[in-house]
Amino acid sequence: MPPTMLRTFRYTACWLTGRASLVTREVRLDRAGTPVPATLTMPARVERPLPTWIVLHGITRPGRGHPTLVRFTRALASAGFAVVVPEVPEWRELSLATHLTVPTIRACLATLDAVDELAHLPVGLVGFSFGAPQAIAASADPGLRGRIAGVVGFGGFCDLEHTLRFQFTGEHEWGRDRYHLRPDPYGRWIVGANYLTAIPGYESRAAVADALRRLAAIAGDSGIISWDATFEEPRRDLRRALSAEDRPVFDLFAPASPAEPDRAEGEAMALALADAGRRVEPALEATRSFGDVGGPVHILHGRQDHLIPFSEAFRLRDALPAEAVAGATVTSLFGHSAQDPFPGLIDGARETVSFFRALAGVLGVV
Repeated sequence: MPPTMLRTFRYTACWLTGRASLVTREVRLDRAGTPVPATLTMPARVERPLPTWIVLHGITRPGRGHPTLVRFTRALASAGFAVVVPEVPEWRELSLATHLTVPTIRACLATLDAVDELAHLPVGLVGFSFGAPQAIAASADPGLRGRIAGVVGFGGFCDLEHTLRFQFTGEHEWGRDRYHLRPDPYGRWIVGANYLTAIPGYESRAAVADALRRLAAIAGDSGIISWDATFEEPRRDLRRALSAEDRPVFDLFAPASPAEPDRAEGEAMALALADAGRRVEPALEATRSFGDVGGPVHILHGRQDHLIPFSEAFRLRDALPAEAVAGATVTSLFGHSAQDPFPGLIDGARETVSFFRALAGVLGVV
């Protein structure tokens, strides 16, 4: 059996069963003078120097401890890799800090260079959610050239305005096709927390931004999808503490469950937030760096993703140089948050074959 297919079967077996003989080490990284923790996972028995992956988490309270990320890391290590997952504390605190991506990757590389069991060759780089476009852009950084073998992005966004419009209205499109899916409000809470006060006329809404950050933190700590009725009580408590002038703004982002934001007001806010985000954090839309990406780049996205719509996967693909794109796969087999039931037998089999092929391509990067 070809090595890549053997790795794919091992990955799949561990993903499905959770069983693998692995060792995990806690390591300390020096991120440009700031110590940050990381987790290094590898097979318990090492017979040859191991190829390596660096995995970046997204804007998530659990950080490198997110259950899905841990499951992915273990499955990847079981396929015969060393996998390092650095903590980005600022991302855990829900700050959309793009400037930390490259220093974090450099810190990982410096630590990996000192591990004897590893093959000191270019590494694979994985980014989840917010980390996906950041990982792709980072691979083009002049200081990392020659160190990154390829990039994999799971569930990333490309265009801030399209993504925010979906997060307020549930609507997105690709080509002539239009789609609607109930949006996970967590995304708009995060962006509002970061950029609401950068919108002209909203400079005084710091209390609303803080309330949105606190609500997102509560949801992120719970691991439950953010539209769940569980969060109605903390939402009411946060709203009650706001001034009468602030409450309508808060209600646009976080209406009482199960209501959704007013469509017209939501679209206007999405546009204003996108403009503010681009102005405050120009690297938020990472595509301006994509012209120098050498690839290969594999993009994967959940078809029923309630946080970032799958159409963003195709926008990421089309923003890359043609020679850098290794594949863009949209599947119903995973998503950010709530997930539709597994597809029917025929569709499920087709999806499984497609995803298996994509996974084989990913695991062949290093």
